[in-house]
Amino acid sequence: MVTNSNSASDQELHCGFVAIVGRPNVGKSTLLNQILGQKLSITSKKPQTTRHQILGIKTEATTQAVYVDTPGLHLANKKALNRYMNKAAITALQGVDVVVFVVDRTAWTDEDQLVLDKVCNLRCPVILAVNKVDQLKDKSALLPHISLLSEKMTFADIVPISAETGLNVDRLELLVGDYLPKSHHFYDEDQITDRSSRFLAAEIVREKVMRQLGDEIPYQITVEIEQFQVEPKLITVSALILVEKAGQKAIVIGKKGEQIKVIGRDARIDMEKLFDNKVMLNLWVKVKSGWSDDERALNSLGYTTD
Repeated sequence: MVTNSNSASDQELHCGFVAIVGRPNVGKSTLLNQILGQKLSITSKKPQTTRHQILGIKTEATTQAVYVDTPGLHLANKKALNRYMNKAAITALQGVDVVVFVVDRTAWTDEDQLVLDKVCNLRCPVILAVNKVDQLKDKSALLPHISLLSEKMTFADIVPISAETGLNVDRLELLVGDYLPKSHHFYDEDQITDRSSRFLAAEIVREKVMRQLGDEIPYQITVEIEQFQVEPKLITVSALILVEKAGQKAIVIGKKGEQIKVIGRDARIDMEKLFDNKVMLNLWVKVKSGWSDDERALNSLGYTTD
């Protein structure tokens, strides 16, 4: 729920929406987590880990930046899930005050160009964040590459960063803050997202499956929360891991159930950190054939941009 949480006059407050966009696997979610100082968006080495718009709210003194993490824009549109993710990324650009366009070091791909084509005609400032510069083997290649990037469009600024280590992320935040309009704050100062605890729990389980089994089951899984019961000293979560084939179910469960035990253990640890409470997590695996290419199934599973 949006609330008006003024602590000073409206004239002194700044608030606005900031879309974080880029092709898959450039570090958008890692950047959001670094900005917030805690894990909100799930991450893995597999492209297209982020499937939904995730709001991350950072309030410091009189400035509130509402960051929108987005799925990576990509060229593949064969399945309904791919089309959903691209739509979620594009709709995030509507009505924002600032865009942070994230690219990976000195690489430039057709999918980077796809993102550029979507942002180049926006009326709001677009800041280019060149991520993972700490991983560059040849640091001397960075400045010439930034010079080439500056010719692609008129960026409000270009900032080399490392979302993983935090290098220059504070500078990026200051630049974002400079472009936020005068406005009352939309959210309470201690709120970090508008997403429900059920949604965050489902994302944590999905992350653990992707981290454990990304090579065997790269995209054909999703997670549905069937129970989320909060008591003073315990949160009970029952989650259903949906796969598309019987063979995938066997992979998720693992020999003698060992794989799903590891997934459950890792997910529970993260949930306890996020919710600051003890968690009892129950996991099941179910085959739901063709869910990732079924518009109605996606709708029922919460994949909607409406």
